[in-house]
Amino acid sequence: EVQLVESGGGLVQAGGSLRLSCVASGSSFDDYAIGWFRQAPGKEREGISCIGADGDTNYADSLKGRFAISRDNARNTVYLQMNSLTPEDTADYYCAQEGGSDCSGSGIDLWGQGTQVTVSA
Repeated sequence: EVQLVESGGGLVQAGGSLRLSCVASGSSFDDYAIGWFRQAPGKEREGISCIGADGDTNYADSLKGRFAISRDNARNTVYLQMNSLTPEDTADYYCAQEGGSDCSGSGIDLWGQGTQVTVSA
């Protein structure tokens, strides 16, 4: 069974950093783009960042410079490094496998279960 499992969430003070991990099992991980999304309480889910199979990346404009996505295909893992966190970054964070190899919006084939990030003031 194909699965994505996120980890690395938790409670952090404003200004702090966290690194989220998304580990894939049972899939041809190398061939697909992986995205990170988040959903804050009472808000819609939003896309944060995506990394293609070739390593190309994109980010939501509001997060450029603070967040960095990377992938380690040998470990079937995609990371999201989050710096200078603010209480507005508090949300459930999800990784997802895109339907294709790039971040062109081909649709999501698989979601992880999410990891919670709470940033205190």
